[in-house]
Amino acid sequence: MAPLGPRLVIAGTSSGVGKTTVATGLMAALRQRGLAVASAKVGPDFIDPGYHALATGRSPRNLDSWICGEAVIAPLAGRAAAGADLLIVEGVMGLFDGAAVDGPVSSTASIAGLLAAPVVLVVDAAAMSGSVAALVHGFTTFDPDVVIGGVILNRVGSESHEDMLRRALGPLGVPVLGVLRRDGAFAWRDRHLGLVPVVEHTDDVRRSLERLAAVIAAGTDLEAFVRLAGTAPRLEVPDPPRAERHGRARVAVAGGEAFDFVYRDNLEALEQAGAELLPFDPLEDRSLPEGAQGLYAGGGFPEVFAKGLAANTPLLADVRSRDLVTWAECGGLLWLARSLDGEELAGVVDAEARMTDRLTLGYRRAVADVDHPLAGAGTELRGHEFHYSTVEPVGDALALHGRGGSCRGGFASPRLLASYLHLHLGGDPSPASRFVRAAVA
Repeated sequence: MAPLGPRLVIAGTSSGVGKTTVATGLMAALRQRGLAVASAKVGPDFIDPGYHALATGRSPRNLDSWICGEAVIAPLAGRAAAGADLLIVEGVMGLFDGAAVDGPVSSTASIAGLLAAPVVLVVDAAAMSGSVAALVHGFTTFDPDVVIGGVILNRVGSESHEDMLRRALGPLGVPVLGVLRRDGAFAWRDRHLGLVPVVEHTDDVRRSLERLAAVIAAGTDLEAFVRLAGTAPRLEVPDPPRAERHGRARVAVAGGEAFDFVYRDNLEALEQAGAELLPFDPLEDRSLPEGAQGLYAGGGFPEVFAKGLAANTPLLADVRSRDLVTWAECGGLLWLARSLDGEELAGVVDAEARMTDRLTLGYRRAVADVDHPLAGAGTELRGHEFHYSTVEPVGDALALHGRGGSCRGGFASPRLLASYLHLHLGGDPSPASRFVRAAVA
C-alpha cells in the first residue's frame, strides 16, 4: 500500500479549449516554484505526456480505465505520484466525453471520480460573456459526484471582457483560478496526429515551456491550485500488478525521434519480468544492441523519417537476418514491413505500407488465432489504434472488435506480434512475462 496525496484534474468543456497548454504550463510553473510535480494523462495519448515529462522532469503516465480496468487507476496514479508533492492529471476531450467498445467509459469525469480528485475546468471564453455562467453552471451540476473546484478562463480578449465574465460567474460561487489572454506563448505546432512530439524539438519546446510557465504564473493563482490539490482525501492504494519474472533476457527497444510512443508502464513490466532493456535508435545505430534476444518497436512517426530509416541499410539487414522474439506496435509494424511509401525497410513482415488521408482511431479488443509472444491463441488483449497509414496485405492474425464493427489484421507467430494495436500493460503485465519467457527460450 502507498499513499495517494495531493492531486487535481485539469479538464475542458470540449477538445481544443487549451487543456494541454494549461496543464503543461501549470506543471512547469509549479516546478519552477520548487515543487516536485507528477503528471498523468487520461486516455491512451502519447504526445501530451511527452510535454508533461519535459515540464516535470519525471516519467509520464497514462490512466485509461477501458484498457487497464477501473481497479488499477488509483494504483497507477499512486505509481505516477510516488515521491512528488502533487499530481496533475490532464483530461481528455470534454469533461464527460469518452469512448469505449463496452464496459467503463474512460472519461475525465470517471477518472476524477476513481481518484477522488477535484477538477479545474478550462473554458474557452473567447466568444462569450454572460453565457459563460450557463456553461459553467451546467458542468458543475451535471454530475454531483464530480467536484469542480474552480475554472480557468482562456482566450480572454481584454480587461473589460474579463470583468464581464467574472460578474457573470460571481453568483455561481465557483472560484476563478486564472484568466489567460490570447498569447503567442499558447501557440503549439500541429501535425496530423496532434501536437508535434517533444523528442523532435526538445530545445525549442524547453524554451517555449519557460515562457508558457511565466504566462501561467502571471495569469493564475498558483497557490490556489496547490490548496485545491490538498483538499483531495489521502488514499492508501495498493501497488499496481507486477509482472512475473521469467529469467533474464536482453531486449532491444527502438527509440529516438522516429519511435517515441512507448508507455513507461510497458517498459517497467518488461523489466519486472526480467528484461534488460537495450535502447537503440533506428535512424543512427548500424546494428541491434549486442546480445539482443528480443525486439520491442513501439509507435511514433516513422513516415516522417522514412528516408532516414531506409538509408540505414546495415541495421535493416541486421534486423532481417535475426530471428528475434519481436513485439511491434503501429510505427514498429511499418518499420518491419517491406517498404513504406516506396522506401525499402526491414522486410520482416511481408507487407507494403503507405500513408493515407484517412484516420483509423479507436479502442480495440484483439484475439489471435495462434500463439504469439504476448498471449496464447484465443486470449483477448485490449488496446487502441491511431494511425493514418495502411499495410497491404493487412494481415489476418488478429480478430479486432471495436465500435465500428469487427475486422481482421496484424501478423503473428510464436516469435512475432506486429500490428497497429497499442497495448498498455499497467493493468495486466502478464504479456510482458510471456514475452520475456519467449526471448529466454
